[in-house]
Amino acid sequence: MSGGTTPARTGETTRDALVAHLNRLLEIELVSDYGPNGLQAEGRPTVRRVVTGVTASLAFLEEAVRRGADAVVVHHGVLWDGASTVLRGSLKKRFKLLLEHDLNLLAYHLPLDRHPEVGNNAPALRDLGVVDLAPFAPHRGRAVGWKGRLPEPEPVERFVARVSAYYQATPTAFLHGPARVSTVGLVSGAAQGDARQAALEGLDAFVTGEVSEYNPHLAREEGLHHLSVGHHASERVGPRRLAEHLRDVLGLDAEFVDAPNPV
Repeated sequence: MSGGTTPARTGETTRDALVAHLNRLLEIELVSDYGPNGLQAEGRPTVRRVVTGVTASLAFLEEAVRRGADAVVVHHGVLWDGASTVLRGSLKKRFKLLLEHDLNLLAYHLPLDRHPEVGNNAPALRDLGVVDLAPFAPHRGRAVGWKGRLPEPEPVERFVARVSAYYQATPTAFLHGPARVSTVGLVSGAAQGDARQAALEGLDAFVTGEVSEYNPHLAREEGLHHLSVGHHASERVGPRRLAEHLRDVLGLDAEFVDAPNPV
């Protein structure tokens, strides 16, 4: 697993203050989600060291403990609507570790996707040089993705290469749009269905995490460049930005830790 190299900070906060700060920053009350956002497991009351990541897998939680975390903040938590709440199997293992180590677990799903500064989508587009950003692709009544344009249209081959380098992943690509890319939409994770919205809005390219059987047909028939970089790869952006935010704003010792996932 890999993490940041930022020097340790000496600040501290309370668990409740950390939860309140992130709940407010990510505006969790505005989103109808697929599971609870905010605190999912209560740990120690004082927080000095925070580890952020994509998914609260057992491997990630074990690494967070090894790094001395008081709290972890992830995109994918352990509680989901409709999933079993019986503590057995992997769910038991994760909660057992959390409780044994008095570790706080905070999770933010759609709120982290949609946030313009610390989210998975808008910051990625800015890093890719996209300007004039606007919300894109509603989920449960709120746009969670973003769209925009490149300052100058560029050859699709160059755009694909930059996307690949940025996400450190070789995208599954169906390149049926214009020779030069100008407009781009991005929705991280399992948002391959939003390719239809990208086509409807006349975008040149659509970037997401996952891919389905219908995507190559849709891209060809609609004249769209479709790039799927992997669910995990597409959602490392927000947790990284959150670690930076917690260091810069709250003065906490915070780092992003990547627990690799090929999907």
